[in-house]
Order: sequence, then structure tokens, then C-alpha cells
Amino acid sequence: MDSYSPLCQIIAHHILTSSQKRITFAEYMDMVLYHPEHGYYSSDAVKIGFRGSDFFTSASLGSDFGELLTKQFYQMWEILDKPNPFSLVEMGAGQGILASHILNYIKQEYPDFFTAVKYIIVEKSQSLKQEQQQRLQDFAVDWCNLEEIPPKSLTGCCFSNELVDAFPVHQFIVEAGELREIYVTIQQQSEEENSELPIFIEITGEPSTPQLGEYFKLVGIDLSQNTYENGYRSEINLAALNWLGIVADCLQRGYVLTIDYGYPAHRYYNPRRSQGTLQCYYQHRHHDNPYINIGQQDITAHVDFTALSSWGERCGLKNMGWTQQGLFLMALGIGERLAALSSQQQPISQLLQRREGLHQLINPGGLGNFGVLVQSQGLTEQEASQPLQGLVVP
Repeated sequence: MDSYSPLCQIIAHHILTSSQKRITFAEYMDMVLYHPEHGYYSSDAVKIGFRGSDFFTSASLGSDFGELLTKQFYQMWEILDKPNPFSLVEMGAGQGILASHILNYIKQEYPDFFTAVKYIIVEKSQSLKQEQQQRLQDFAVDWCNLEEIPPKSLTGCCFSNELVDAFPVHQFIVEAGELREIYVTIQQQSEEENSELPIFIEITGEPSTPQLGEYFKLVGIDLSQNTYENGYRSEINLAALNWLGIVADCLQRGYVLTIDYGYPAHRYYNPRRSQGTLQCYYQHRHHDNPYINIGQQDITAHVDFTALSSWGERCGLKNMGWTQQGLFLMALGIGERLAALSSQQQPISQLLQRREGLHQLINPGGLGNFGVLVQSQGLTEQEASQPLQGLVVP
């Protein structure tokens, strides 16, 4: 790691001034990713895209992903009897690529829908927000924080693509059948060592909040079973529950669409997945050490869709369905797009590139295996009974 980076010193100071000289891994991850000046998402370190240095998203593969999502948004608008305005709230919009694909396609294919759409982006990163504003300057887009949206003020769809996986997670370990939390502290150094270089290490302790134990009741997992061996370790995303509660509070009538990589709880907390799902991404390589490349690498954990589904119900959201991205996009017509390639008059290199992008979107070993969760709020019985196109088995 760049041991002289200001972020390392800021984290070290936060640890040393805390009451127990330790912080939760969630606090550490939050600072590493979201520190307003030096965090990964707040700096120029973020590189998203097929040619980017860290990772690429579905929107990086061309406009098809956004255009197919738009077909689903249009149907949602129709089901709700074409309200005006219809708020499309994209939470965590990256470089604004997906938003540009969606807005261009609405304008091109659905002019009546275009006049009704109010596009809102919720973005924490100032550097990404500036990039979004540059890319979307031809469209009427509003930017705000989620907390700034008045309660029950939205009719439309709140959606995210690869957002929840980047929320700070608590890490835990099972020791002697008990739930213990993993904390981050600083290794004590001898006088011979350079004291200016903080070395972050992990220690375990009592859970920082009773919510960690309550979480497993929410998702129906019993860690006290002897199938969970000593040393079993994984993550808990309390931030995702808090986020979903705020989203549900903002929505008066409409849908919540969450796309991300993850599992239902019984797969997420499978005893054989004994080291959790935390991954770091740095220059097209992934590894599992969050204590290097500090502020220069992405850190993610898979999403527990059971938690989102169950917590959503407590917040007043109804589950419309859960599926995989490959099936979702097939139901929205990606197969027809693939079939139509053979009749298009384009250079062969462009056709092959687009075909490759379409296949990657539905690849069951990659993006096609992402989860798609749709929840709703405030729908009439008739509206709720109308199946969403993306959830119909193709």
C-alpha cells in the first residue's frame, strides 16, 4: 500500500482516538471507499468500463442493457396508468453511462413517456457526479441525496445496478459457536520500526450492535448449528437495510428494482462458503486483502437478496419477484436482438463486438447470474396483478 497516503493517516487517527482503539470493518470500508476527499469513489481512482482498470458493468458493454431496462420502465409506467411525472430514480449512477442509454432510448422510442419522465440521480461521489453532469448535459436531470427526497413523494421506479455490493459491511467470525465481530486496529510497533507507517490488523470482539444477531433471525439462518465450524467468517450488510428503508419511505407508488451479484441467504451463508464473499478489485485483478492499495481499489461483498426481500416487507414493500439477469433480459427481448444481428448492415468487427456484449449480459457464469429483485409499494390490487415483462419466464 501507499503507506504515506493521507487516507491511511486519517484512518489511523480515527482508530487511535476511538474509545477502544478499534473500529468496525464497516467503518473502515466506509472510509476507504467514501471518504469525501481520499476515498476510492471520491477520487479519480475509479475506472469503470470494458477498458477500465478495475471492473466493468453491464452498461459498459453497449446501450442494449439500458434499452432493455427502458422497456421494463415503460411497462411500469403503463401499469400505473401513465402518471406525469413518473420519477426514474437511479441510485449510484457511476459515470452516467446507463442513464444516457436510458434517456436516449426513451426520447427515441417513447416520446410520450419522455415528456412524463423525471430523471433523478442519487450520487455520493462528487467526482462521479461531475462526470454524470457532463455526460447528461443535454437532458433534464436532477441530482440529490436520498435523504433530501420528501417522504412518500415519488411515483415511479427507484432502481440500482451494482450499488448495494459496495455498501460497507460488518464482518463476523464464529468462535466457539458464538458470533464475534471483526474489528480493525493498528499493530503496535517497536522503536526500531518506522512509526509513521500504520499497519492495519484485525481483532475480534463482541458485536458492536445487537442488529448483527437480529439479522440472522431476519434471514432465517442459525449460526449456532454445529455445521458452522470454528473460524467460519462472512459479512452482514446493515447499510443495505437502512438504504432500503429510506427508499421505501420515499416511494408513494411504484417499484424498486435492484440488480446486483448475490445470493439468497441459504446460499450466501452456506457453511461451505466459510470465508465470505468480500473481494477487492485493482487493475483488472481481484483479491481478498482490503488492507492494501488503500483508497485505490474497490471493495465489494455479494448481496443477500433474502435480507432485502424480508426487510422490504417490514418497510411496506411487496415482493413482485426475483430472477437472474440473463432470464430478465431474455424476457425483455435480448434474444430477438441477437437474432437480428445477422440481418444488420454493419462492419463485421462491430457486429462481433455487439454480439459478444449481448452474450456477456446473459452469460450464466458472469453478468447473467446477477440477481434481479423487484419490489412495489402503493399499487392497487389490479396493478399488482399485472405481471412485469422482465419477470415472465421466457
